[in-house]
Amino acid sequence: MGILNTLLRAVTWWNGSTLNTAIYTSRKGVKVGEDSQGNVFYETRDGKRRWVMFNGEAEASRVDPDWHGWLHHTFKEPPTERPLVHKSWEKPHKENLTGSALAYAPAGSIRAQTPADRQDYEAWTPE
Repeated sequence: MGILNTLLRAVTWWNGSTLNTAIYTSRKGVKVGEDSQGNVFYETRDGKRRWVMFNGEAEASRVDPDWHGWLHHTFKEPPTERPLVHKSWEKPHKENLTGSALAYAPAGSIRAQTPADRQDYEAWTPE
């Protein structure tokens, strides 16, 4: 399975980092921290470039808001040095589930029901 994972990393970007990114990170990157999902954050020694190595699928909505602000140079210090102050009414961060099986489907949505469950739908069959 190790060879398959290495091959997938070499030719795809959505299964974590590519081989080139891993090489660049090992040569130029300085580890800054890690978030609650296991994503690891790096920057260059001069601090001009910042990036994330995803733990699993590369999905931008999986980055917590405090790390997102650091990645985009909104915050100078990473959350490991200066955590973002959260309000009491804030909910925990969740990734964007659109397009997945866990996406929200309101009551009455076609996605929430199978055609067999619907009373107003009759499947077409060719004659």
